[in-house]
Amino acid sequence: QIFNQHNAEAPNLEQALHRMAQMEPNLDHDVSWFLLPSYWAKMVVALISFLCFANSYDGDFVFDDSEAIINNKDLRAETPLGDLWYHDFWGSKLSSNTSHKSYRPLTVLTFRINYLFAGGFYPVGFHVINIILHCTISVLMLDVFSILLGGLQFSNKGRRLNLAPKSSLLAALLFAVHPVHTECVAGIVGRADLLCALFFLLSFLGYCKAFRENKEGYTFSVFWVLVSVILGAIAMLCKEQGITILGLNAVFDALVINKINLLELIRKLLYKHKSLENAGLLRKGLLFRITLLMCGGASILYIRWRIMGTGPPAFTEVDNPASFADSLFVRAINYNYYYSLNAWLLLCPWWLCFDWSMGCIPLIKSVSDWRIIALAALWFCLIGLICQALCSEDSHKRRILTLGLGFLIIPFLPASNLFFRVGFVVAERVIYLPSIGYCILFTYGFSLLSKQAKKKKILAVAVLGILLINVMRCAFRSSQWRSEEQLFRSALSVCPLNAKVHYNVGKNLADKGNQSAAIKYYREAVRLNPKYVHAMNNLGNILKERNELHEAEELLSLAVQIQPDFAAAWMNLGIVQNSLRRFEEAEQSYWTAIKHRKKYPDCYYNLGRLYADLNRHIDALNAWRNATVLKPEHSLAWNNMIILLDNTGNLAQAEAVGREALELIPNDHSLMFSLANVLGKSQKYKESEALFLKAIKANPNAASYHGNLAVLYHRWGNLDLAKKHYEVSLKLDPMAPGTKENYNLLRRKLEQLQKKGG
Repeated sequence: QIFNQHNAEAPNLEQALHRMAQMEPNLDHDVSWFLLPSYWAKMVVALISFLCFANSYDGDFVFDDSEAIINNKDLRAETPLGDLWYHDFWGSKLSSNTSHKSYRPLTVLTFRINYLFAGGFYPVGFHVINIILHCTISVLMLDVFSILLGGLQFSNKGRRLNLAPKSSLLAALLFAVHPVHTECVAGIVGRADLLCALFFLLSFLGYCKAFRENKEGYTFSVFWVLVSVILGAIAMLCKEQGITILGLNAVFDALVINKINLLELIRKLLYKHKSLENAGLLRKGLLFRITLLMCGGASILYIRWRIMGTGPPAFTEVDNPASFADSLFVRAINYNYYYSLNAWLLLCPWWLCFDWSMGCIPLIKSVSDWRIIALAALWFCLIGLICQALCSEDSHKRRILTLGLGFLIIPFLPASNLFFRVGFVVAERVIYLPSIGYCILFTYGFSLLSKQAKKKKILAVAVLGILLINVMRCAFRSSQWRSEEQLFRSALSVCPLNAKVHYNVGKNLADKGNQSAAIKYYREAVRLNPKYVHAMNNLGNILKERNELHEAEELLSLAVQIQPDFAAAWMNLGIVQNSLRRFEEAEQSYWTAIKHRKKYPDCYYNLGRLYADLNRHIDALNAWRNATVLKPEHSLAWNNMIILLDNTGNLAQAEAVGREALELIPNDHSLMFSLANVLGKSQKYKESEALFLKAIKANPNAASYHGNLAVLYHRWGNLDLAKKHYEVSLKLDPMAPGTKENYNLLRRKLEQLQKKGG
């Protein structure tokens, strides 16, 4: 086996297993659990992990999916593939001051492939890939846990042995059904965590593959060590946490391959002992392998730093309030409280929320706050585990506890606020990888209880009950992630103080047309966070549409006062001021919005409307032209240009603009209608008729389309067709302006013709 320096002769598999079982305690000996053949164990884990999240397959795009997928131009074919390497996860340039610096080009590439194969934004394909990824990762966990819990041992034929089949099956099931994973699997943006985890595990297994034994002792493959580093780099290109696998590989090498006693090593380092080589630092190429890992990790981080730029990501106080606290004590206390909440989510994943920011977790500002108990409990448990991991005389116990703590803590470090500020308070997705450590510690604790318990079957039934509850919890939580309405409402009971939760519920209601209910939630969001400018902006918009202009102006003015570069709020303030006929202020607000957002077609469109109201026709046309340059598919701007030119008698120019617009947006029926009106006035009846009929085919229930076509026929002398379309128009809209009068004129004319004919 791998820890012997020499083998006398090649033993058979049974002898090898027997000898290894004698050398150190076997975790499976104490675990009262099912023993399944490897193939069946993988089938069971795959099936159960699939059942947990299968009902999310036909869910919608929810929450962050909109920004990362629907609004992300990097998914579209017209964006060069090379741009993915210079953009962040959300499609913004990494060099931008507003970028969050989340560099995950390989994840975005998989979204792009999903989009291309689906032929558009159809969420089913995205969800199915996420479910498949989680099932694959859960199956890989069987191999990973068999190594972490049973050690890295080989048969005489060089095949790796699973010395902990029962324990690894239990740990893999615990991982597969953990409800905290729902966000990663049911939320499409969780793809980043899933892909990162996949290559993270492959890197670990690749590192294990580097080790082989022969008749002379141990050898290792530099090739597989380098493959492990490359897979770690790929994991990091899926999500930043992936880089931590290199540190875990080094820990595994020291503890499992070289069997270093950390406490003994620390003592020898402190006392500058001369026998450091005996402590394992230089044996079996450990120092060389760690050097490879360190050089690989440093190179990856340097390249990442160069691509990202030297500036840190920009976050606001509402994203992570503790990181903005002036007092070091307050920051430290709250960071540790966040760690305890993450630990609690692993232990008891009952209260789950899509977002934990914006007042969901109030800051601890004093030691008299009862929540300090959570910190004490966390560190009491951690210190106890660390002491056992370092000081236990049982090498098997030391190894498992150290590996468990390593996999629990090291992948969490990028989210810990220790090295840089992160843009969240608590995020369930970031404990996808640390849950590996939790599963190791849980399984080891179960083995200790099984060893002491007289009725082991009762303990096994209790664990089965936990697994079953977790499966049901996963299925229920997955159903909540199927739609934004369910997801947002589920958070109200978990984080009632979270302004963002109320904001998202309100936004969802507003999108569905329920403005009265939306106002209630927007007001609550502003009450909970008086500086929540996005809630103020949306609330101001609804009040503007309800003609409650003065309150809308107050809210939008406050929003731009709090955040002077909030371009959308400046534009909406301009719209309100225009409605209040304060034109100079409105113009100033529009230009301020454009100052803060250079490419703002909607603002140019509204500025054009203001100029049109002021009869500044040239300025209006220029503003609308700017809107169409920035956004060629801006139908409203094109339409307004055609209508203004038509109304001012510039029929030739109106026709030219209309034809230009239809070349860019050939299926827009409103443009067909506007151009048809111009052509009718220019007496190009045949072409006008064709466009009217095409517009009606696209939108048959538009009364004005039928009414204006009837006017065309009336002018053209096709009176029967004119009568038909007047009647259709009046049927669709009996109050259509001018149509009834024109229809009556036509009827009188027809009556006169009949009399003459009679």
